Amino acid sequence: MNKITIEEIRKACCGQLLSGDETDTIDGVAIDSRKIKPGQLFVPIIGAVHDAHKFLPQVYEAGCRTFLVSDRKAAEPYGDCNVVLVEDTTKGMQLLAKYYLEKLNLKKITVTGSVGKTSTRDMVYSILSEKYKTGTTVGNLNSDWGVPLTIFSFDDSMEAAVLEIGMDRFGEIHRLVDIIRPEVGLITNVGISHVENLGSREGILQAKMETVDFFGEENTLVINQSNDMLSTVESDVYRIIRVGLEPSDDYYVHDICDHGDKGVDYQLTVKAEGRTYPVHLDIPGAHNALNSAMALAGCRLHGVETEDGIPGLRKVALTGSRLTIREKDGIKIIDDAYNAAPDSVKSALNTLMSMEGKRKIALLGGMNELGGESARYHREVGAYAAEKEIDLLITVGEKAFDYVAGAREGLGEERILHFAEKEDLYAAAEGLFREGDVVLVKASRGMEFEQIIEKLW
Repeated sequence: MNKITIEEIRKACCGQLLSGDETDTIDGVAIDSRKIKPGQLFVPIIGAVHDAHKFLPQVYEAGCRTFLVSDRKAAEPYGDCNVVLVEDTTKGMQLLAKYYLEKLNLKKITVTGSVGKTSTRDMVYSILSEKYKTGTTVGNLNSDWGVPLTIFSFDDSMEAAVLEIGMDRFGEIHRLVDIIRPEVGLITNVGISHVENLGSREGILQAKMETVDFFGEENTLVINQSNDMLSTVESDVYRIIRVGLEPSDDYYVHDICDHGDKGVDYQLTVKAEGRTYPVHLDIPGAHNALNSAMALAGCRLHGVETEDGIPGLRKVALTGSRLTIREKDGIKIIDDAYNAAPDSVKSALNTLMSMEGKRKIALLGGMNELGGESARYHREVGAYAAEKEIDLLITVGEKAFDYVAGAREGLGEERILHFAEKEDLYAAAEGLFREGDVVLVKASRGMEFEQIIEKLW
């Protein structure tokens, strides 16, 4: 982060200086009292359970001398510090992030979507980095506080940035794009994640379309035209680039060849260029053909020509447990444990079946945030697993039992195992997996299925 003054902080946050010197500077922002460093600004977040103002003594002890607070009384003992008072610390941090990002004057792209947004973000980053010094979201910092923290990690050396935007309620994307003001926005798809909060897929589309709330004629939205909800989007206010599986699409993805853990090949026809390019991805998953084409489309709008961006796709490193292939004792494990939704589980099953191996095994946990239709969606995925003729379906947890209901008719009882808890799986795991197996491990984040991988392999 570039240094900024206390005066800049006060003005950006519309705050009041309770104590300190406005000419002092900070060179970082933190919300975790355990990670604070001298010279940084500490922002105590008030959450549903904790009010981080209670950690001011520890932060002071660690050498921090600049606070952004909403509790005047909590700040009283720190008259020797720079203390800026605001009504709401989260909003104050967001205002400061907006001010700071405007100062950097970067080329900006945002990415959101029900599934695939992190992988697509990683692709955009890799492509943009072919031409520019690029900043990006670290890990999963895509929330009301995560986006500002990402922005504070940028500095004057950067020329471009790609930021991932998450949401589970109306208004969240609106707040974040107000901070970022991107020139280009990507929406990977509209699925059913968070339907319990947003009411319907139409509601999810509405929330995702907050991406364009500040768009004008100089802005461009890149969408997955093959998604039934996004294909309905039209605008005479901003430009739309459609990436899909039909020859009429602006970016036409065709002749997809899924080589399992050896990657994906496809042909990409770019209408505006009148050219077709062969594209190879070293990462698995046929669905990544569309994601990578969207990334190329978005980056071309910022001056990275298609033929120059394609080599960047060979350098993509996906974040976290997202279709990561590992091998132990002759068993291949597809670590896709980070999250799960119906479409992403089906795509992962496709990847499983495309890989070489003696037995194809799916180890699945429940999918969260599906509302009243949760059981139906789990049964639908279970039926899909049976349709793909996997050799063994292993399910863990209460919600995952509905996978069993969907798969039972197609697979039969002898090819299905259900465990109420992870510990039950551990107790039965000896001899369950053998050399030559390919095992997909996937569940919603709350199931913490990475623990299964650590325990068994």
